[in-house]
Amino acid sequence: MFSAILGVVSLICIALIVLGVSIYLRNTHAALNKLFFAFSICVATWMVVNYLSSVPSASHYFLLWTNRLLLIVGGAVIISLLAFLLQLASWFSRMRWFVYLFLASVLSWTVCLTPYVVSDIRIQGGQVVNVFGPLTWLYFGPLFLAVLATALVLIQANRRLSGPLKIQVRTISESLFIVIPIVIIGNAVLPLRGYYALASYTPLTLSLVVAAMAYAIIRHRLFDVRFFVVRALAYLTTVLIMTFVFITPYVLLLNHFFHAHLNNAAMALGILLSVGLLYLLQYLRKYFDRFTSKVFFRDAYDPQQFLDKLNRALVSNIELEKLLNTCAQIIVENLKSDYCLFGIKETDFKNIRIIGTVKRNFSMSDVAAARQMSTHLGTNVVITDFLPPEADKFHSLLIRNDVAALVRLVPEFASTKDGLEGLGYIILGQKRSGNMYNSQDVRMLGIIANELVIAIQNALRFEEIERFNVTLQEEIARATGKLRRANKRLEELDNTKDDFISMASHQLRTPLTSVKGYLSMVIEGDAGKVNSTQAKMLGQAFSSAQRMVFLITDLLNVSRLKTGKFVIEPVPVDLSKMVQEEVEQLAEAANGKQLTLGYEKPAKFPELTLDATKIRQVVMNFIDNAIYYTPAGGHIRIELEDKLHTVELRVIDDGIGVPKAEQHHLFTKFYRAANARQTRPDGTGLGLFMAQKVIVAQGGSIIFSSKEGQGSTFGFVFSKSRLKPADLAAPRSDNAPGTKAPAPNTSVVH
Repeated sequence: MFSAILGVVSLICIALIVLGVSIYLRNTHAALNKLFFAFSICVATWMVVNYLSSVPSASHYFLLWTNRLLLIVGGAVIISLLAFLLQLASWFSRMRWFVYLFLASVLSWTVCLTPYVVSDIRIQGGQVVNVFGPLTWLYFGPLFLAVLATALVLIQANRRLSGPLKIQVRTISESLFIVIPIVIIGNAVLPLRGYYALASYTPLTLSLVVAAMAYAIIRHRLFDVRFFVVRALAYLTTVLIMTFVFITPYVLLLNHFFHAHLNNAAMALGILLSVGLLYLLQYLRKYFDRFTSKVFFRDAYDPQQFLDKLNRALVSNIELEKLLNTCAQIIVENLKSDYCLFGIKETDFKNIRIIGTVKRNFSMSDVAAARQMSTHLGTNVVITDFLPPEADKFHSLLIRNDVAALVRLVPEFASTKDGLEGLGYIILGQKRSGNMYNSQDVRMLGIIANELVIAIQNALRFEEIERFNVTLQEEIARATGKLRRANKRLEELDNTKDDFISMASHQLRTPLTSVKGYLSMVIEGDAGKVNSTQAKMLGQAFSSAQRMVFLITDLLNVSRLKTGKFVIEPVPVDLSKMVQEEVEQLAEAANGKQLTLGYEKPAKFPELTLDATKIRQVVMNFIDNAIYYTPAGGHIRIELEDKLHTVELRVIDDGIGVPKAEQHHLFTKFYRAANARQTRPDGTGLGLFMAQKVIVAQGGSIIFSSKEGQGSTFGFVFSKSRLKPADLAAPRSDNAPGTKAPAPNTSVVH
């Protein structure tokens, strides 16, 4: 019985080891392959040790240590299986508990070498029985946890994985869920109860696991070694057939007719030596064929190797010259030609090109004649020695230029009779052996030409794209140069405009100041009594002059911003009083449009440090815009609030509003919304631009919200902590609030 078990165990072990080695050699760097190899070796070792530990005729010392070793190897089987499953499901890096389980298992294996787990063995009823020690639990505890973890991993893998991987895991797990309980019961549970009858047979159940893994490998392509395994099985079958059909009968006949009287061992050795010699002769034949080919068949080559090498060159190169040089070298090596050249006809941006293993200069007249004659021969592969008599001129032309073969590079679908020239030609010299090109060479050249056409077309397209990129870059460079020159000219014109605005503003400011002064004197009665009609007209003239002064001031400030001379001059300001003054000054304009202009001056308001002139202009601009862009009968409300940390001013109207699509442009220079241009054509678009600059220059922020047709809110907010009177000694610029100013009591906006 033990011999039968040994035979089955040996077959299973051999199958496992061969399978593990095959998968490992398939990819020696893959972690999954390494883990399967380790698992297969552990299983094979466990089966052998399990058999050796149950032979009652062995010595007591041998059985004691094989039973201790059996526990260690059994634990290694479970741990290697768990590691393999974790790697298969790509969960290895996330399962840190596996490290602790592995360390606990190693500790338990170490204890197995002591008498505390297996203290002794005895023979009972023809069975080898273990006598367990006091620390048996220290081994079976981690083993139970490893088995439980394996079962849980299999369950989770079947639930979470999908596709082919799930089928592979399911195939393996179905076999393991049958085998693992049998192994545990036969080798752990029953032996602990003193029953060892099944311990010798449980290794046979692992044949089910081997079969399941083999099925997953071949059927579901686990490890992608299906082709490798099938080829190995085919080779093994061939060896067996050769052995039993030819070699074994030969040895038997030798023993019978020549009375060699060989015993069974000698006959088996003779069969093995004969098989080895038979397959050794195959390798000797290869070397002999190689030697005879060099001597007697110098032009011979392997067509498949030729095409494989050429295809690798075609897929690894896209640059035309490099591609053709590589292909020319491969063709010369295989066809043994003196040279190989590629003639590529002209394109839109390249002249005719001759590329290959040598430098040859063909006359343009011969090239033109060859191109014209080759298209009328009815074949794409022209062998000079096989040209018909009617192509005598073409024959002479090729001989004169030392051309032994000419192949047109035309698409495979093109007919040989349609006169299509194609992309160019393959030009071959004579064979170095002095032989002519044979029918095999002609077939190979036809196949090569078809494959080269596609590769050359791709390379030419790549050249065209590269050329287009170069042309595009040149065009972009030229256009960029034009834009730079135009931009420089615009900058010069802009500077000229700024200079003109600055000069004109200075020149206009003096007479306007004089006009305002005289108008004020007349209105106040210095030139005599003024009636109500005259006072009204003079008041309108004074307001127009004042608006002109503000416009000139805006233009000057824009010019100063450009030159970096925009200066903030902070002084103590009563903002509530300033707002009241501006409301009173513009009240008449509001009444003229039948608008309600409301402002409630705060009873108490803190004194702030601001540029009084520029802030007054901002307040006036907000209220003036509200008056202009609010239809008759509308309402304007000015709110000035002293909050906990800030001071806020809002001018709220129910006028025409600002379209949402144009609001993000509103505070840019010279910009005006479309509805504002229709309502007030004479605006400049500088008021809001300068208002934002003035507010930001003093550390504040603009307040703005609007809905078209429902009104707008304009205003500003200042932090009281930044604008307390102590700040007068340390003013801030608008781009860097709080930084050191260039001069006391001033801030410059850059």
